[in-house]
Amino acid sequence: MTSGKLYEHLAEIDTSACDMAEYLIKEMARKQGVTEQLKAVDMMRWIGLMNNIRACVDEIVLNDIVYS
Repeated sequence: MTSGKLYEHLAEIDTSACDMAEYLIKEMARKQGVTEQLKAVDMMRWIGLMNNIRACVDEIVLNDIVYS
């Protein structure tokens, strides 16, 4: 870290975290049946489910990548 590569390290962590979050959101939504069809039929339910998924994914990413 003292060799002047902090920015590179942080960029790598950010990329890993974003990639993991994107993958987990898609997978969790698929497994829970949160589809574009649901979005068209019952948008408020879709929003609530996606908010729950994003909150779970945020915790997973923070624990697995950022805090480790």
